[in-house]
Amino acid sequence: MAKEDLPSTTKDLQELQRKLSLLIESIQNNSKVVAFMKSPVGQYLDRHPFLALTMLVFVAVSAIPVGFFLLLVVLTSLAALVGVILLEGLVISVGGLSLLCVLCGLSFVSLVMSGTIMVSYVMVSSLLNYWFSPRRLLVLNCMRNTGKNVTEYLKFSGKFSRNNFH
Repeated sequence: MAKEDLPSTTKDLQELQRKLSLLIESIQNNSKVVAFMKSPVGQYLDRHPFLALTMLVFVAVSAIPVGFFLLLVVLTSLAALVGVILLEGLVISVGGLSLLCVLCGLSFVSLVMSGTIMVSYVMVSSLLNYWFSPRRLLVLNCMRNTGKNVTEYLKFSGKFSRNNFH
């Protein structure tokens, strides 16, 4: 049963890779993305992918606290219209300091999350390259088709040389 799962898994992974390639290509060909990538900021972020990922994670994570802060500012401004000017200054000052503390903490969290994402990407890509390497697939196909190991198969077919294996 495991021998039957290998080709379907490989086909599924190839189909997933094809779909992902099409998605990435459509994003890269978007006119707004092309214009941004030609700008100095886009070129800088293209040369520094870890910084770009960190900024993306930081913006995504900090959207909710900034939204709450802006809601707090609007509500206290409405209260100021009623006549509570001193309370508004105090609340905005405390809220601003709180927002500063939260954003500093979120910047650290986004750095850690970016590092984790990068390490996970490197590990998964290395494992996939190992599991689905051409050499490993050649060995499996040789063993499955001939019942011999790959060295015997290559000697028999005349394709053996020392450069075939590391």
